[in-house]
Amino acid sequence: FSLSSTAAAGRAQVQQEASAETTEGTGITLGCEHPKIGLLDFIVWYRQLPGQAPFYLIQTFRETKDMKSPAGRLSVAANRLSNTLQLYSPRLGDAGVYYCGLEH
Repeated sequence: FSLSSTAAAGRAQVQQEASAETTEGTGITLGCEHPKIGLLDFIVWYRQLPGQAPFYLIQTFRETKDMKSPAGRLSVAANRLSNTLQLYSPRLGDAGVYYCGLEH
């Protein structure tokens, strides 16, 4: 199945890969760069399924955080200029558009 990643529009510019593909049960990592992150900005990820509004997945300021559903981990670079969302064992129902963004 296919996972798309799209940069969430906002004050700060973020850059993501256009799309990524994996097979069910095979882990995948989605990257996001945000070179103009503000001092007080939080990093957030959303997932959007076809015909539905974006759904909040996880947010962090700096620390690495585990995610329950879908099972994964959000890791932030030491300089906070990039992050990765790793999905450990994605299922067909996890396919969708994944948005990375910054919230002040």
